[in-house]
Amino acid sequence: MTHKTSGMLIASGRVLLAIYFLVPGLGKLLAPDMQLALMEHHNIPSALPLLYIAGFAQVIGAFLILSNRHVRKIALGFVLYIIIINFTLHDFWNFTGMEGGHELQNFVKNLGVLAGLLVLAGISPVRKIDMKALFRSDAKLG
Repeated sequence: MTHKTSGMLIASGRVLLAIYFLVPGLGKLLAPDMQLALMEHHNIPSALPLLYIAGFAQVIGAFLILSNRHVRKIALGFVLYIIIINFTLHDFWNFTGMEGGHELQNFVKNLGVLAGLLVLAGISPVRKIDMKALFRSDAKLG
């Protein structure tokens, strides 16, 4: 496989992972009712403020990944986010029947997304905190 092909595959994966966070993030901010009901169903305390924090984090993180900026940090942040979501909102062990099956499916799906984020973090450059390069693309580092 050529370097150009690998770059296109990585960029495509990066875009798809960003969309995975962008669309639900916008949904949390623009139409929070369904997500809020899910959080309350799972007894999440302070659900509304957490919902808005998650929505903003998803949208901002998605745009940073799309623009190839701070990808490693954002990907690892989303890894932590998925772990928290899996154990609070996709707690399949607390449910039976169709609901338990649905939560198990979401839990396992999120593990696949988590794997993609780990790969993305692994191939992305480590960035030092540098105010001059704060808004520079990861591709232009070095």
